[in-house]
Amino acid sequence: MAEYITDLHYHSKYSRAVSRDMDLEHLSVVADIKGLHVVTAADFTHPAWFAELKKKLQLKSNGLYQLKNQKICIHFMLTSEISCIYSQGGKTRRIHLVVIMPTLDAVEKFNGLLVSEGANVKSDGRPIVGMSAEHIVELAQQADKDSLVIPAHIWTPWFSMFGSMSGFDTVEECFGKQTKNIYAIETGLSSDPPMNWRLSQLDKYSIVSFSDSHSPDKLGREATVMELESLSYKNIMAALKQTSGKNKIAYTVEFYPEEGRYHWDGHAKCKVRLSPAETRKLKGICPKCKKPVTVGVLSRVGKLADRPEGYKPANRPPFKSLVPLREIIAESIDQGVHTKRVTAEYDSILAKGGNEFNILLNLSIDELKKMTNPTIVEAIKRIREGKMSVEPGYDGEYGIVKLFTDAERKKYVVKQEKLL
Repeated sequence: MAEYITDLHYHSKYSRAVSRDMDLEHLSVVADIKGLHVVTAADFTHPAWFAELKKKLQLKSNGLYQLKNQKICIHFMLTSEISCIYSQGGKTRRIHLVVIMPTLDAVEKFNGLLVSEGANVKSDGRPIVGMSAEHIVELAQQADKDSLVIPAHIWTPWFSMFGSMSGFDTVEECFGKQTKNIYAIETGLSSDPPMNWRLSQLDKYSIVSFSDSHSPDKLGREATVMELESLSYKNIMAALKQTSGKNKIAYTVEFYPEEGRYHWDGHAKCKVRLSPAETRKLKGICPKCKKPVTVGVLSRVGKLADRPEGYKPANRPPFKSLVPLREIIAESIDQGVHTKRVTAEYDSILAKGGNEFNILLNLSIDELKKMTNPTIVEAIKRIREGKMSVEPGYDGEYGIVKLFTDAERKKYVVKQEKLL
């Protein structure tokens, strides 16, 4: 048995507001830097991108794909996100789904089914279709029985299964007769496993986390670590479906949910951030513009939960909350994430530590002290221990992580200077 780190949800260069570097070559290199073993080829519904996949990928004996002539051992799975906008129960629903297919032949069949029902798959890497979530699962099963559909970032207000603005209250309401073919749910950046444990209706579903990245440097900001007999499509499916005790989810890597863009309620335009209690007191109305606020994830979880905060199930995989290494360095030295100083330090630590996940998850504090300055070591230590503060994200605005006060950062800089 061995552990494999997977990121099966992000977007290609063919999706809106996505870096042009989100191509197979860059993804492969960055996945290796991050320490990922299996990533998604992403956006397989887009015709131009699908043509690239057919040209550049080769199917291996384990049912996974690799880049032809690839020198590093990164495996690709075929997944794509679909945006479903439709009417049900007298309400407009906006649901995002991650569809996983076993082969390019299955993808071609699935794409053909979408087009035959009027989907414009050329418009964007994440196509908008006027089909229900239930029907998408039907089409995926029709294309290949070894496919899988996972409801994406299930709490995001505007585009998700449980979203406050357009979602449902139960899995069954969303997927109807196809609920039997739903095996896993994705937490999204604004929720973590404990928040999802509060709903007994989710007990039978695997909880997974993926990055939903739009740029290479965000790969792996959330991930799912699987313990497998051997690396294969079949075993990954078994882990996701919980059909084999030998293949399972070992743990998930999570954003601190407060850092997510929709953790609290509020109005970004009015710069109003509200806790669930404050929203209830204001009856959901923005105190500045007097319009309804965007109700975030924490409030929505509280509304649907049938268990108290802090509930801990006996049989769920654990999770580890992290902050990406670049962000840690930037906050530690009080510089922008993509400045030359941060990049130089990031490259230096990677050269010594192997890959980002190894540095953040595995190396001891003593080992880290040999690689970088005391401020960054202390920052990693604090993140591992959860000793940090976050101004919660709201209404599309990311939360802000604070690892140090200015005085604390200065203290560690002085300590470093004394060592030189």
